[in-house]
Amino acid sequence: MITDHLILVRGGGDIASGAIQKLHRCGFKVLVLESEKPTSIRKKVCFGEAITEGEVTIEGVVARRIDTVPEMGAAFDNGVIPVLADPSGEVIGALQPTVVIDGILAKKNLGTHKSMAPITVALGPGFIAGTDVDVVVETNRGHRLGSLIWEGEAAPNTGTPGMIGGYGTERVIYSPVSGVIKNQKQIGELVEKGEVIAEIAGQAVTATISGVLRGLIGEGHNVHKGLKIADIDPRLTEQQNCFTISDKARCIGGAVLEAVIMLLHQPAIKSGGENDG
Repeated sequence: MITDHLILVRGGGDIASGAIQKLHRCGFKVLVLESEKPTSIRKKVCFGEAITEGEVTIEGVVARRIDTVPEMGAAFDNGVIPVLADPSGEVIGALQPTVVIDGILAKKNLGTHKSMAPITVALGPGFIAGTDVDVVVETNRGHRLGSLIWEGEAAPNTGTPGMIGGYGTERVIYSPVSGVIKNQKQIGELVEKGEVIAEIAGQAVTATISGVLRGLIGEGHNVHKGLKIADIDPRLTEQQNCFTISDKARCIGGAVLEAVIMLLHQPAIKSGGENDG
């Protein structure tokens, strides 16, 4: 069965989690590799947060931290997604997975290459399909979101957040200074423009707009000036969205599932043209 194949996903952030969920629900054995201190903003919908929380549940799917490779089997037997702190992918060579997916979304390649597995997939810019990996998934919002690229690259990073409720750049908050963050608000809370949501090195961080605090970096992180630390959704009726996978992540997750199944059934597709889904 194709679901007997081991899939390793590098990165357990909110976008990667859309793919992780779909692959897991379709019966694949998925191991997530995350950093020891994840810096995800939308923490409530990131399987990688199992590293700090021990265990997380997103839309009924459970992910649990493991500290050694032998623990992986028990997690699979219990229907749980194992998450291992291994940002450099040291276990990849030993495990010899069928599929490696780079879901770090660093906007550059942090070391993923085709020789890591028979099938390699990358999300977003920074990879050349056919050279670095077999296929790249488009992550830029718009008509081509979720399309599979078999030759070439995804659209470059625009540096501009997507529009939600008429707000784009205004809804995203960046750290004004470097230091340890102390949160005053929690994800899912309603905030008013100008209200203090956190404190960094004694400096208050305030809400840029009124709305729902959709994302906030974890308490105690040592952040640097300019780092994205929070995200506000201006739609007051959308609190539940803070705890469910986004439309963008679902679209990209479906594309990843499509790519994996296509390549498992049709290895020759690696040298084919672009697929628009």
